[in-house]
Amino acid sequence: MNIPRRIFLTLALVLLICPVRAGSNREPYEQEFLITAYYSPLPGQCCYVKGGYEADKVLNGEGKQASDGTAVYPGMLAAPASYPYGTKVDLPGIGVLTVHDRGGAIQELQSGMHRLDVWVGYGEEGLARALEFGLQHVRGTVYPPGFHQPQTHLALENLPAPLGRLESYKLSYFGLLALRAQKDDQSLSVRMLQEQLKDMGYFRHPITGLYGEVTQQALAHFLQDYHLSEPTDELTAETAAFLLSAAHRKGVANPIQEYVDAESQPETLREAQRILRFLGYYRGRTDGLYTEALADAILRFQQENFLVGTQDDPGAGRIGPLTMQQIRGAWDRKLVAERAEKFMLLHDVVVHIDAANLSVEQFLSEGDNGSQVRRLQSLLAEGGYFPKKMINGNYGPLTADAVLQYQLARNILHSPQEHGAGVVGPATLTLLRKEQSRALYQLVRAEGRQAL
Repeated sequence: MNIPRRIFLTLALVLLICPVRAGSNREPYEQEFLITAYYSPLPGQCCYVKGGYEADKVLNGEGKQASDGTAVYPGMLAAPASYPYGTKVDLPGIGVLTVHDRGGAIQELQSGMHRLDVWVGYGEEGLARALEFGLQHVRGTVYPPGFHQPQTHLALENLPAPLGRLESYKLSYFGLLALRAQKDDQSLSVRMLQEQLKDMGYFRHPITGLYGEVTQQALAHFLQDYHLSEPTDELTAETAAFLLSAAHRKGVANPIQEYVDAESQPETLREAQRILRFLGYYRGRTDGLYTEALADAILRFQQENFLVGTQDDPGAGRIGPLTMQQIRGAWDRKLVAERAEKFMLLHDVVVHIDAANLSVEQFLSEGDNGSQVRRLQSLLAEGGYFPKKMINGNYGPLTADAVLQYQLARNILHSPQEHGAGVVGPATLTLLRKEQSRALYQLVRAEGRQAL
């Protein structure tokens, strides 16, 4: 059958005007991409790119599964809606990734470039990796579903995650008390834990930010010294409270300056009487005399700490090097436990504030609106920086000026021209939360936990 020539010409013209879109025939095609990275935030991070856990979840998603229901994994990709789930994209220098997710900003741009978002991990390490990844322009190859596709592969360890990237986002409300770190984490929180342990003499290795065996052993030694049964493979709130409390004891002199026996000076004997009374072993007078009551108190302490068996053993009833060391340890443990209890109360206050949604939990600036801005305005109004009748949830010039006045009054800034003026960034958010927590903490100390 002869096909008229005009049919061929018509088909050629159609193909010229409306070329087949690359990939519509399920064949691979190349595409220019603008690529960013996202992560799965976790509670208890030292740093959040938006200032808080909930705000980072809004930006990055819940962090557990993608739009198609797939659990997040290295090699997962967010792409525009025109990319069917299961599409694979080979990105030179990054890897071969599979489309499972969407995103509000992940669109096809008018310039012809397409936006992609690469999932790069959990927690602080994931955030550091996403920040370091930045915005990259890559020409990649798209493999639609149904066509032969390469194997998905993305080695997260090949994407750098420098923890220094997190420093400018760090929220130092109450140091370790607000953080959670666990075995195998690579994070700024772990680095802070290592620094604390090193400062107290428990960690004698380079600071790496990796929670490995060395960090676990150092923490185990601390817990043993303070007779705590907390786990060694994670930083719990109680462990953090004891670490912070113990740090206050650094450099404190021994409660008894000299060894104690019948020949000791009266002032040394008075020191022994005071500390043994504090520890619950001595009930006599603080008279500076080496009496039978004092010797018995020393003996009971020695026996309970397995230093001697009977009063006839060498050193019984006297304070020498070993007994002095044990007394110092018992003294430290008791004082540290008392202060740690206060830190735990402060922790409970912070948990209550967060659970009741009473605090500002993200960075804010002019143009923002909503419940977070309303909370900010309320806190500023309580401090006299913002008129209560103007609380409306809109971050306009009036709110920006109130934030600036707060920053100047608290010496966060020294001039209205400084960077961050009128903006709730890390330093301002930290101080707002710290002041709010301490105010409620003082109320609970005065009125009891019913104040919560």
